[in-house]
Amino acid sequence: MKQILILCIAALMFTTVSCAQGTNKNPQSEETGQDVKDASYAFGVDVGNSLKSYNIEGFDIDRFIEGFKAIFNDDGKIDIMANRMILQNFMGALQAKKSEKNRTEGEAFLEKNKNESGVVTTESGLQYRIEKEGTGEYPVAESEVEVAYRGTLIDGREFDANEKINLSLNRVIAGWTEGIQKIREGGKITLFIPYNLAYGERSGGSIIEPYSALIFEIELFKIIK
Repeated sequence: MKQILILCIAALMFTTVSCAQGTNKNPQSEETGQDVKDASYAFGVDVGNSLKSYNIEGFDIDRFIEGFKAIFNDDGKIDIMANRMILQNFMGALQAKKSEKNRTEGEAFLEKNKNESGVVTTESGLQYRIEKEGTGEYPVAESEVEVAYRGTLIDGREFDANEKINLSLNRVIAGWTEGIQKIREGGKITLFIPYNLAYGERSGGSIIEPYSALIFEIELFKIIK
C-alpha cells in the first residue's frame, strides 16, 4: 500500500506541475525533453502495474478513476484521513486472506509431498530428498559452506538462485541450517521447507509472501575450514 500511495502522490505532483507549465510552453519541454502526455500515460502504467500486482479480486477501475479525478478537481468532499483508514483496513484484510491461503496451500503441499519417493520428514517438519550422496564430511550448524542453490515457491516460481556462494549455516533460515547437515560435501539435496522454518509470518522480498512454504535445490561443494 505504501508503494501505491507514493506513486500516486508522485503522479499528482508531477502532473500538476506539468499542467501549470503547459499554459506557457509547448508540451514538448525544451528543459526536460519529455512529452507531458507520454509521461502522464507512463505514470498511469506505473500505478496500474503496482495495483495489478496485488491481484485484488473485483477491483473497480471506474471507482479508482473517479477518486483520481476528484483529487485533480479539488473536490472538497474528500476526507483524506477517512480514505486512508479505508485503505489500511482493506489492505490488512487482504493480507490476512493471502496469508491464510499461503498457509493452507503450503500445508496441503507438504502433506502430499511427504509420501513422494525418497522424501524424508524430520521431527521439525522439514522435508528433504537426497539427490546425490556426497563423499566428504558432514557440516554442522556453525559451519561455513560453499554452495549452489535455486529457490522456488511451491507453484514453481523462482525467487532466488546462485551458482556459487559462501554461507554460514547459523545465519540462514532454520530449514537451511537443519537441511544442509543431512548431506556430505559433494552432495545434492532438495529441501521442502514449511513456513515456520522459512520466513514465518514475514515476507522475504517481493515474491515470498508471509506463511510461504519454500523449495530449495542445493549442492554442497565444500565446508570452509
